[in-house]
Amino acid sequence: MTALVVVSHSDPDSLTHHVARSVSDAIRAAGDTVETADLAAENFDPRFSMADLDLFRGNGTTPADVIAEQVRIDRADHLVLVFPMYWWSMPALLKGWIDRVFVSGWAYDMTADTGFVKKLDRLTVHLVPIAGDDADSFDRHGIDAAFRTQIERGIVEYCGATVGSTMVVHESDTKSRDILAAEVADLGSAIAARVTGRQQALTH
Repeated sequence: MTALVVVSHSDPDSLTHHVARSVSDAIRAAGDTVETADLAAENFDPRFSMADLDLFRGNGTTPADVIAEQVRIDRADHLVLVFPMYWWSMPALLKGWIDRVFVSGWAYDMTADTGFVKKLDRLTVHLVPIAGDDADSFDRHGIDAAFRTQIERGIVEYCGATVGSTMVVHESDTKSRDILAAEVADLGSAIAARVTGRQQALTH
């Protein structure tokens, strides 16, 4: 098995990056191959440009930076997205990465002959949002349901991929460092177990 861990945060010392490193280290320790994509450090451009729009309209070619990301994902069996939760969703950098990379012709297709075809059925996606709020608040305000609808169904399953796990790190701003460290270590081990097939895929 091969995993690609994508992290979206500008601060390499952030909790988000610590989580990404924990996941990568645990997968590697389990004997699998793992690659990391640091979108901020790599200066990925999330803006949906005229070139992207031309491609969407069927009048252009896939930009080179988008092809590079697609090739990187194509090498992986598991895709792990680690990101801080902003406004019940993901940061603009990661959303722009998805907007530009998960495009027609690669992530899905639609033609008069075949209709809608999902093309990422070989891929399992694990979602790791880092949230400041607690789990009770997520349930009370319907954030869990909104996340499932918008991201799990609206992005991952729309393209035919499988949601392997969704693991939220709650109260990231208020828990003690020791408690967070223990949770991050457990989370890394749990995702590594799913990537290596030791446990059934499930969502939190």
